[in-house]
Amino acid sequence: MLGFLSARQAGVDDPLRLRRAESTRRVLSLKLNPDREVDRIHGNGINTIDIDAIEGRYMLSGGADGVIVIYDLENHSGKQQYTCRAVRTVGRSSRHVHKFSVETVQWYPYDTGMFVSSSFDKTMKVWDTETLKPAEVFEFEGNVYSHHLSPIARKHSLIAVGTKNPKIQLCDLKSGSRIHVLQGHRAEVLAVRWSPRYENILATSSADSKVNIWDVRRASGSLFTLDQHNGEKSKASSQAENTAHNGRVNGLCFTSDGLYLLTTGTDDRMRLWNSATGENTLVNYGKVCNESRKRLQLSVSHGCSPEFVFVPCGSSVAVYALHTGELITMLRGHYNNVDCCEFHPDYQELYSGGKDGNLLAWVPVVRTADVEEEPNGENEVAASLSAVNPAFQDNWSSDED
Repeated sequence: MLGFLSARQAGVDDPLRLRRAESTRRVLSLKLNPDREVDRIHGNGINTIDIDAIEGRYMLSGGADGVIVIYDLENHSGKQQYTCRAVRTVGRSSRHVHKFSVETVQWYPYDTGMFVSSSFDKTMKVWDTETLKPAEVFEFEGNVYSHHLSPIARKHSLIAVGTKNPKIQLCDLKSGSRIHVLQGHRAEVLAVRWSPRYENILATSSADSKVNIWDVRRASGSLFTLDQHNGEKSKASSQAENTAHNGRVNGLCFTSDGLYLLTTGTDDRMRLWNSATGENTLVNYGKVCNESRKRLQLSVSHGCSPEFVFVPCGSSVAVYALHTGELITMLRGHYNNVDCCEFHPDYQELYSGGKDGNLLAWVPVVRTADVEEEPNGENEVAASLSAVNPAFQDNWSSDED
């Protein structure tokens, strides 16, 4: 780090390099934090979590019991050991509570005064955070597996919704009505995600093994369907439809720059795609255990070099290098299957929720702790980091030497 600091001070290096190097170090040292707990409110499993993008302070969670909880992640005690308190709850006693399992929760991207939830009770609700009452309720014919609001949209306020019906619903937040339907899948739509780069581009995945990329301004159909073979199928299967996986595709996640799309399927595979061309990059992540019949919430780091992907894998969270497929570590702490994880880009922290009803906080190991535990601790950490990432190799030298 001294090399980065001196180079930045001399003006010979980009200040972002230091930031990216430190962010990477923090992600590589994630550990289950014994000093931080999250209030246990849910009686059953936790299906979905979301951290607000405005302040990075409040976290939503939705559970199999239909309950929605808002947590304050900030430490108000000033002590090292603290609990992230549940500040608001839509509990079973509320007449507005979802009747069945909550599958997706999401903050309104520009304001924590509103959030959206969807459930197996065939409804999607737009909530006023202050009153905890639904300002709008959308009803569907089947279970709602997933919904998503665009994080960057300025020209539309559409919520994409994936249900048991193969048709993707587009709901307008301003008018409170369903304004468009996208047809192309042949089975239930398990996951939907807007691109963080282009506000009209939408990715959807289904139990029919397909992932479609849409431009919602076009009514004719999808832009393209992802093909795991990149068009190099045998002649015998040349008439077969393009498939992204050999099973249900239940996980979708764009990288923060929107250039790549990650998908996971029940074929125990994870694939990285070029989101502009639809090309399978053929990164080999090995076997990625996936037994979920519903949506699986994975997350990608932001501001690191290289970037990392966090994937629920049984009762653990697997951490992979995004572009090489290398398994960096397995974060173990849950007592049952993990269903969701969310990366906090401001502090390089990770939160995960699972069927054990626990929300766990994975926090970077502090540098001073490394030094206190062992005299050569910092040198060993630096050596291990440089082995993973050349950005950590210290090329700084002193004239006196």
